[in-house]
Amino acid sequence: MNPPQLPIIVALGTTQTLAWASSYYLPAILADPIGRDLGVSSNWIFAAFSASLVISALLGPRVGRQIDLVGGRSVLCISNLTLAAGLVLLGFTYSIPVLVGAWLLLGIGMGLGLYDAAFGALGRIYGDAARRSITGITLIAGFASTVGWPLSALGLETIGWRNTCFAWAAAHILIGLPINFIMMPAVIGAKAAVANAVKPHIPIDRPMVLLAFAFAAAWSVTSAMAAHFPRILEAAGATSVQAIAAGALIGPAQVAARIVEASFLSRYHPLLSTRLACLTHPIGAVIVGVAGGGAASVFAIFHGAGNGILTISRGTLPLAIFGSQNYAYRLGLIGAPSRMAQAVAPLAFGLLIETMGSRVLIVSSGLSLAALAALFLLRIHSPPPRT
Repeated sequence: MNPPQLPIIVALGTTQTLAWASSYYLPAILADPIGRDLGVSSNWIFAAFSASLVISALLGPRVGRQIDLVGGRSVLCISNLTLAAGLVLLGFTYSIPVLVGAWLLLGIGMGLGLYDAAFGALGRIYGDAARRSITGITLIAGFASTVGWPLSALGLETIGWRNTCFAWAAAHILIGLPINFIMMPAVIGAKAAVANAVKPHIPIDRPMVLLAFAFAAAWSVTSAMAAHFPRILEAAGATSVQAIAAGALIGPAQVAARIVEASFLSRYHPLLSTRLACLTHPIGAVIVGVAGGGAASVFAIFHGAGNGILTISRGTLPLAIFGSQNYAYRLGLIGAPSRMAQAVAPLAFGLLIETMGSRVLIVSSGLSLAALAALFLLRIHSPPPRT
């Protein structure tokens, strides 16, 4: 029998919050002080961060295939160890080569331990019934930026960026690793599955291409905002306090949107909620463009709401379209282009902000609308699943 969903949801929600806060959301707060200490532009840090996302993208299909075979327990535990090692190395960084090495380790850890791996693990446990648990862990981990940015900022002010990295590494060893090891169920017959495994053939057909493009466009916006959200709002006229306060609203907005998705929108095919989610960032960008930095919180709410649903859709939409067979492997294939786009976005948007300022939101809004167009080209013939 499959284990009860609630304990798994709470466990994975907790470890996902830790994983995202200590890796993906780290550069937004620590890039500038790291750059000052190393005597380089913060763009070097964002370039290293981008390289880590490339590593994560390349690992995605292989990690997904491994989860399909043996489950997520060992993969997620290894991710905690790898992320901790990367954070420790980052804390000891005094040169560019060491910085790059640290972020490459963090990239491996992100490939092993962020949402795609967690979604794949849930698909391995619950099959086609995984939609509810996928939504559940994102309800908790939606607070990753709300927790991560203030904690990293607090650590920066009180113990410095190096000790902040060490503290996040300790959290992986003392919190994340035990939770993943104890709470994730072991898969019976995993060794036999690996011994007899044959790589499945998954055709790269029209739905796969459209989904990959839509997620790549949408998640490049997510990546850019995660790295540069405070800077963009300050360029729009917000104070640093307003920008940080607005950033703290992204998490609650994500969670509120996910509650709507888990309740009202769960009666419909996830394609509907995904299309709606692609509209919210452009709407928020128009508002802040007209009203200026004073509307930073409004923009954060709109962006967070769309991002919250898009995170769920990354797991639920492929599950609804293709089913649970080879689910984690398929997620890796679909997610690879989006991770590549995410890799380019922080550096690209960092350069664009220097020349365009807050008008960079025109670019991010165009990407969101391109994702929406791809989703409207997607035709679904299977009946919508109900949860």
